[in-house]
Amino acid sequence: MAEAKQQRIALTTGVELDVWTAGDATNPPIIFLHGFPESHRTWRHQMAALSDRFFCIAADQRGYARSQKLPEVKDYRINNLVADVFALADAFGADRFTLVGHDWGGAIAWAVAIKNQARVERLILCNAAHPYIFQHTLMFNTDQRRASQYMKAFRERDIEGEVGQKGIEWFFEDHFAKLSDGCISAQDKADYLDEWSQPGALSAMLNWYRASPMQVPAMDAPAEMTPFLAAPFPKLTMPVLVIWGMKDEALLPCQLDGLETHIDTLTVVRVADAGHFIPWERPAAVSAAMRDWLA
Repeated sequence: MAEAKQQRIALTTGVELDVWTAGDATNPPIIFLHGFPESHRTWRHQMAALSDRFFCIAADQRGYARSQKLPEVKDYRINNLVADVFALADAFGADRFTLVGHDWGGAIAWAVAIKNQARVERLILCNAAHPYIFQHTLMFNTDQRRASQYMKAFRERDIEGEVGQKGIEWFFEDHFAKLSDGCISAQDKADYLDEWSQPGALSAMLNWYRASPMQVPAMDAPAEMTPFLAAPFPKLTMPVLVIWGMKDEALLPCQLDGLETHIDTLTVVRVADAGHFIPWERPAAVSAAMRDWLA
């Protein structure tokens, strides 16, 4: 891998992000979007594997690590996060690009691709639920609804206050480490704690959930159609690769059911022994799937 270079970029959306790039800037661009509660480091293995053929771009998204933290919940609405991606591409002169997302970064990647199909040449998702299927399963799949109750907690509980009382290491163990497969190194843990301890970072990360329009019903709420589910939903025309860790306890494998009805050209790679954080839990499998598919 070409050595990753860091820079601070002021986007036209009014937010400054820390951005890492690797590879020759004349090669085809790939933009990587991390999820909660991570950073650009989610993609360190994939950037290493792909930077010989592509120009890899990975930012700490708004609110994360040392990127700028805007103060209001509304600053983290989907339309603002989507606009950041297009502005990031513009900053590098990337009219068209391959887009990769995991978890929340995947949610934004789906939204970016739906917003402007002409600019997203190819789309790669790692354990990131399609918005229509996710909302449908939250309503009609009891197991997924149960698995997603943490989202209601992030919206309704004073997580910041709890961290203030119990410490950031409690958040690490209770809300993060238990979803991984135990492969977090001491250095990775230190990096996470450093990123989350930046002023305003915890609230900013949680504000992604608080600003989301996704409805997460209580377990005893009725299963019913919503206006979002009843409306026509755009179909994606670019090639899409979905890589899924089948042991994910947050986003269950039901997120793959019916996915082909929303995508013209879909490839699904199932990784049996991976959980939610598949980009670094099983980096070789993810990188190989990406390289093979992009070839």
